[in-house]
Amino acid sequence: MKEPEATETDFRKSSGVPDVRLTDALEAIGAATYVVDEQGRIVAVNSLAERLLGRSAEELVGQDAHELLHRGPQGQSLPTSQCRMRQAFHARRPAQADKDYFARADGTLLPISWLIAPWGTGGRDAGTLVIFHASEQAHDTGARPEQADDRLSEFERLALLAETTSQLTSTFVVKEALDRLVSLVLPRLADWVVIDLITERDEVWRTAVFQADGNTLVQHEDLQGPMPPVPAESPMPLSRALRGVASALAGPETYQGAPDSGIAAEQRRLFEATGMHSAAIVSLRGTRDVLGALTLGRARKPGNFTGADLTLLEEIARRAGIALDNARLYQRQRKVAETMQNHLLPQMPRVPGLEMTVRYLAAPDASQVGGDWYDAFTLADGATALAVGDVVGHDLEAAAGMAQLRNMLRAYGWSQQEPPSRVVERLDEAMMPITDVTMATLIFARVTETDDGDWQMSWTNAGHPPPLLITRDGLAHYLTAGHGLLLGTGVCTSRSDATVVLPPGSTLLLYTDGLIEAPGHTLDDGLNRLRQHAAALAHRPVASFTDQLLRRVQPPGSDDVALLVVRIPGKTHEGTD
Repeated sequence: MKEPEATETDFRKSSGVPDVRLTDALEAIGAATYVVDEQGRIVAVNSLAERLLGRSAEELVGQDAHELLHRGPQGQSLPTSQCRMRQAFHARRPAQADKDYFARADGTLLPISWLIAPWGTGGRDAGTLVIFHASEQAHDTGARPEQADDRLSEFERLALLAETTSQLTSTFVVKEALDRLVSLVLPRLADWVVIDLITERDEVWRTAVFQADGNTLVQHEDLQGPMPPVPAESPMPLSRALRGVASALAGPETYQGAPDSGIAAEQRRLFEATGMHSAAIVSLRGTRDVLGALTLGRARKPGNFTGADLTLLEEIARRAGIALDNARLYQRQRKVAETMQNHLLPQMPRVPGLEMTVRYLAAPDASQVGGDWYDAFTLADGATALAVGDVVGHDLEAAAGMAQLRNMLRAYGWSQQEPPSRVVERLDEAMMPITDVTMATLIFARVTETDDGDWQMSWTNAGHPPPLLITRDGLAHYLTAGHGLLLGTGVCTSRSDATVVLPPGSTLLLYTDGLIEAPGHTLDDGLNRLRQHAAALAHRPVASFTDQLLRRVQPPGSDDVALLVVRIPGKTHEGTD
């Protein structure tokens, strides 16, 4: 369940308040830089950009960057149809230009060269990074051509670092981060890239070996695999990098002598297999430990790596190390949370005649744990209790609150033998003084078999999306009766029950709102989509019905999904239908 409050990002957009954390990241780039949101409004800017434009961050943030800054050669406003930057911005692709013009606050024109790239970090809206450089060549005709080339080369280095930051900080998947790192440096800087990582068991694994064949990246799995241990005293470049001692340049001659360790022998084999004539080897560092080493090699590419190249690679490796460290931490937390969630969610009881299946899908940007839950258990009188609920939040606190509510509901349901409405009233009364839950929604139901072999359900709904009932002929409708206030409002009110006969062979669907919510669509849209697809799948076996429904319906949103599906048996006298 989404918390009913405006986000901090929404506040900044409406008030023109800069994003402090994002601004700090831009300051580290070392060139005039700003970031725009999906509408082209400036959301953050660094001090170099403020200085070149003669405008403060408060004057820039919240403004449409194209309308405020971009001009033609004579200072005229530039239509968006003629703006290369705007076209690339809408296409969400990197682009650059050598000569363009921005308007300063005093009305003068600033000749610039620029580069843009998509920008996104975990939890942030999509945006675009804009780096620009004052083009002194435009008003200094006495500049020597080689000086202009040097400046452009420096600009390209800054652009590469900015792109590295953008690409690597926008994923929390280790493999994806490594793939992006490979694509950033090949074939731009080298023919070969080798990534050695130190595992949590303190073992070295040659994780990636890629070669650039033109613009195609070829992986060499035969050169990958486990590596010998890191020697404590070896002066060889890779050993020093894996210990975090120093970066170094290397060539085939570096490893021509007798190897002092198994790692040195593997490095000699690498140079022989790849034909590299020059290599640069740098450490990959996390916030506390050395994570591994990055090796770039040139075989067909002319020229040897220099000290300046090594400095650039150290900056790339520093950003890559932080990204890998964050990804590893995220994946560890996700694994722990997934284990916790699996223990919190119950196993389904075996009820003669009823088929039940459940699914839980965590939000893609959460740590695999949240407040969505389902439950099913047998009551003291033999009825089957069904429940689906949602506690506000996507964190361990929400998961803990969910466990508290579920256990209290089980206790009240078993001991009181009362209608669902009264059980939920008791739960609501006890929730605030006993639990840490502030707000939640819930459906609680009793399913029973009558003396004549029919199945019926009585339920009450505390602010939750309505159950969906689908007949075996594909007629689907929502059970909207029995609706009341969500839990935690503090309002004391009596709740109502509703009862329905469940047709033979029908399918009952209880779910949380993550299944029907999608950005840019109303809840009615989501409910209609769910109803249509569920009706189309009514003939499927219950497990297949559930999996196919999730594939078709689950929106690319940011909420958890809990799903409980119950299939009612057909009448025995109806044969094999």
